[in-house]
Amino acid sequence: MPLTRSRRSTPALALICAAQFVLQLDFSIVNVALPSVQRHLHMPPAELQWLVTGYALTFGSLLLVGGRVADLLGRRRLLVGGLASFGLASLAAGLAQSSLELIIARVLQGAAGAMVSPAALSLLTTTNAEGPARARALAIWQATTAAGATSGIIAGGVLTQYLGWRAIFLVNPILVTVMLVLVRRLLPEDAPGGGRRLDVAGAVFSTAALACLIFGLSNGQQHGFGSLATVVALGGAPALAAVFLVRQHRTPEPMVPWSLFADATRRAAFAAMVLMGAIVAGYVYFVSLYLQHVERYSPLAAGLSIVPATVTVILTTTFGTRRLLARFGVKALLLAGLAGLGAGQLWLSRVSVGAGYATAVLPGLIFTALGVGLAFPTASIAITTGVQRSEQGLAGALFTTAQQVGGAVGLALLATVAAGRSAAAHSSLTAGYRLAFLLSAGIAIVATAIVAGGLSSASCQEELGRQTGGESMPAREIEASLRKC
Repeated sequence: MPLTRSRRSTPALALICAAQFVLQLDFSIVNVALPSVQRHLHMPPAELQWLVTGYALTFGSLLLVGGRVADLLGRRRLLVGGLASFGLASLAAGLAQSSLELIIARVLQGAAGAMVSPAALSLLTTTNAEGPARARALAIWQATTAAGATSGIIAGGVLTQYLGWRAIFLVNPILVTVMLVLVRRLLPEDAPGGGRRLDVAGAVFSTAALACLIFGLSNGQQHGFGSLATVVALGGAPALAAVFLVRQHRTPEPMVPWSLFADATRRAAFAAMVLMGAIVAGYVYFVSLYLQHVERYSPLAAGLSIVPATVTVILTTTFGTRRLLARFGVKALLLAGLAGLGAGQLWLSRVSVGAGYATAVLPGLIFTALGVGLAFPTASIAITTGVQRSEQGLAGALFTTAQQVGGAVGLALLATVAAGRSAAAHSSLTAGYRLAFLLSAGIAIVATAIVAGGLSSASCQEELGRQTGGESMPAREIEASLRKC
């Protein structure tokens, strides 16, 4: 029986979203504790950065493999394995006695997260039918993602200050244990993928290409884009990607079936997700730097200053997006979300020394958060709608990978441009931040053009029918909504 028709549907949805919350929490919670870790373990800056890079590298590069394995071996099975691995890796990180032990534990955390995230998202989409139920579930998923990221900044400051940096890792095994107990009771057992095989060569080449891209961008930010390691990595990424694409054409069981990209709406949504990932990663990064380096906020105060944006995302996705989807459809709502993102970045591009949080930052945060709350759930619906049940894990992994890759590429580009502008403006940090926000607004415009040209009225009509159950909206209202698309 589908969970949407079961009395267990709400607890099951809460459990699935809790897994995503923990992953997002761990993404950001470490950043606040880095100075304490460095002092205690005597880590040089180059090693310290690997606590962030190591996690991002394995998480981002293994997402596609995790999504495909979820489809082939069973989503609940992979969720259980991923959660257990994540809990053990977190325990190892919390008990680490050297920098090497801690870095290895973080790498393993990222690999485990790459199993949990696509398995959880595919469980959410396969246990909630297309239409209002899935729209509601995906909206809550996105709200959870936003809440986890912000909570990590706050929790990291509190735990590090009062219990020490080890507490940020040792809290995870407790949370994971509770979730593992509930998984068996609340989530249905799903059958493996019918004798299909994993394209091992495709998995290797896709993982290697993504790993080279993420490492090259991260290393370029730290050591310059002209360094040998950066050039080799960024040169190897497209070469490995090309081999992967050739492999997908030739194998009878490709890791990423081309049918997933046959629909124009899905292609446009993927492209928009990459660009939105760049905007979101950049704006959080530069707002935090501006508040700390220009306005002299503490790390915890800077984290708390982003809370209004998080609350806005949660309220928008939970109470607004799914209702607006039924009325206006995917295309109109995605365009509205992109408009909000662009407006928020334009507002933030006006920051200056002493401008103040209430006038220079807060309105930009709210506009951006409204855009995130409208656009991200809508894009996730466009990506997962119409995908066969047997490929929902891969679709979810592609969705998350697009966001991760967009964030990595966008942040590297924006940080490099901002640094160059600051240097040219006599070390003015604000000049660099303003240009970064202005470029983010430009990225939103590009995404808007892609969505406007890539989503057809027919796609809007099909999605409107799903959102309304195919009958509850009169034809004249559908036509009116289509004109608004």
